[in-house]
Amino acid sequence: MGVGDYLSDLMGTGSGNHQHNTKNRKQLQTVELKVMMDCDGCVLKVKKTLSSLDGVESVEINRKQQKVTVTGYVEANKVLKKAKSTGKKAEIWPYVPYNMVANPYTVQAYDKKAPPGYVRRVDNSAAIGTVTAAYEDPYTTMFSDENPNACSIM
Repeated sequence: MGVGDYLSDLMGTGSGNHQHNTKNRKQLQTVELKVMMDCDGCVLKVKKTLSSLDGVESVEINRKQQKVTVTGYVEANKVLKKAKSTGKKAEIWPYVPYNMVANPYTVQAYDKKAPPGYVRRVDNSAAIGTVTAAYEDPYTTMFSDENPNACSIM
């Protein structure tokens, strides 16, 4: 089998007799969901349902945080749809680590329900009526020529 045949088989246009597993075409990824679970029965139901999805390698559940982590050759929207099929309220994990947000105490990011060390994921385009500036490290501009208050030891 030549290189051209191999590439055309990968793209699905070849007439070669090699069958490639769909797992080779999808990329291994981790999907995090927030799923409302009240008891061990809910946890078991969600875990069993998500484990039955094609391509799933592992399902980890943290009931205290209401967090489900699915690892495998899956698509996020299919995992979310499958989680919703259990009858539980589910959404893509809405939180990011505290240190990943420039202004974690803005109205959009602050969330009392967030787990410790996390704030709500904020889309800057959704911040209507507020002025949001890109986070700028103060230490890199401290010695800048454009900064009139910069240190002049040099």
